[in-house]
Amino acid sequence: MSTRRESSAGAPSASPVTFTPRERGVLLVLCGAIFLEGIDVAMLNIALPSIRADLGLSTGSLQWVMSAYVLGYGGFMLLGGRAADLFGRRQMFVLWLSVFLVFSGLGGFATEGWTLIVARFVTGVAAAFMTPAGLSIITTGFEEGPRRNKALLFYSGTAAGGFSIGLVVGGLLTGIGWRWVFFVPVVLSALILAAALAFVPRSPRPERTGQRVDLLGALTVTAAIVLLVLGVERASHASAAVTAGIIAAGLALIAVFVAVERRSAAPLVRLGIFRSGALVRANLAGLFFAGGFFGFQFLVVLYLQELRDWSTLQTSLALIVVGADAVLSPTLTPRLVERFGNPRVIFGGLLLAALSYALFLPVGADWSYPAMFPALIILGLAFALTYGPLTIVATEGVKEEEQGLAGGLLYTAFQFGAALGLSAVTFVNVRATTASSPAALLDGYRAALWVPLAAALLAALISAFGLRSGSGGTRTPRPYATRDAVADGPGPGVGERVA
Repeated sequence: MSTRRESSAGAPSASPVTFTPRERGVLLVLCGAIFLEGIDVAMLNIALPSIRADLGLSTGSLQWVMSAYVLGYGGFMLLGGRAADLFGRRQMFVLWLSVFLVFSGLGGFATEGWTLIVARFVTGVAAAFMTPAGLSIITTGFEEGPRRNKALLFYSGTAAGGFSIGLVVGGLLTGIGWRWVFFVPVVLSALILAAALAFVPRSPRPERTGQRVDLLGALTVTAAIVLLVLGVERASHASAAVTAGIIAAGLALIAVFVAVERRSAAPLVRLGIFRSGALVRANLAGLFFAGGFFGFQFLVVLYLQELRDWSTLQTSLALIVVGADAVLSPTLTPRLVERFGNPRVIFGGLLLAALSYALFLPVGADWSYPAMFPALIILGLAFALTYGPLTIVATEGVKEEEQGLAGGLLYTAFQFGAALGLSAVTFVNVRATTASSPAALLDGYRAALWVPLAAALLAALISAFGLRSGSGGTRTPRPYATRDAVADGPGPGVGERVA
């Protein structure tokens, strides 16, 4: 056990955080995987019109190309996180990265809509197992504190960079042929898989105690989340009665799941984990933040392409400024966390997100790009200040054997929030657009823009409760790079522990 070195002023002595070669290799692999997931989703968004034209898909079928991935990703994320804890993080990461590779390639060979939809669903399921496994490798392999924080902020910045770069790359690849949007992730997956086998150490499986895997809990919670995501996804396309019925069935299964977990000797989700106020706040704030973020980007794309008649590539280039968070997350955010602590940085980021959406509310029919730029660049800053610190708060203080579960909970919140935000802005936009004239379209966009603003303010309100104690998952603001590299944390990391 190490001791903390105090300076004459009584503050911990600062020392730079550096990673061992093994840790750098592991971090490179995991950042590559989350980059892959982001670029895959972004490229597909850009390619959808070309896919519809080539395969002759209806609007409903085209919507299912996206919804299938969301259902697979959001529905199986919690199960995927727990599987990493139960069966080995490295094993789950490698296995499901391989599945991701295979079915991304199959999507590129699809000649009918249903085969593409099935391929996207399985790809989403693979991402649901791969992503929390990757996150938990970081949270268990890097000591809690500055080393883990730095790794997570690099990780979150790479995720944002993948989505932003995917918007541009997707436009370029679609110009060659939409099938390349599926083939390029195959190449990236193969490279990441080879690196994972070389750098990521095999994680030991938990000891067998004779207890059975909680299959009933897994089935009920997965079915519940699939139904809830489906209900949210279909809210703007189906009748109110159908939507209410689907959501009610999902909520009923949640109740069944809670009852099962209370009686299970080895629950899939230990309900006591929700006693952590910091974890609950991080997940709720993440849900509403993701809803506002993705809903806003969706509206901006519609505004630029439908009303302004911008090309796919022009739209991609306009939005790439939001990807500034890929640079800011590992550079600016650690300094702010060091100075103010995670809870205050999160709160400030959420207020900046609300400011970004508010600045876009008076959007006009002929706004120049310089008029849009402040809102877009502020949103990039907001993402940098919010996403990484939320990830830290949601996983800090959680037992090592439940890190996969904590990651699964957080990513489920993000994914469900994204589905909720997209559905809500679509619903408001459709209801507020009374005609097909440019003026009516603009009225619809302006009305729907209130949804991400409300979501950001609600997320800020939730996170504000963590400010009262100066914590919220992190201990009172601990300087980002001042704790010793070794603490009384869980077991050895992926690299060498510094004595």
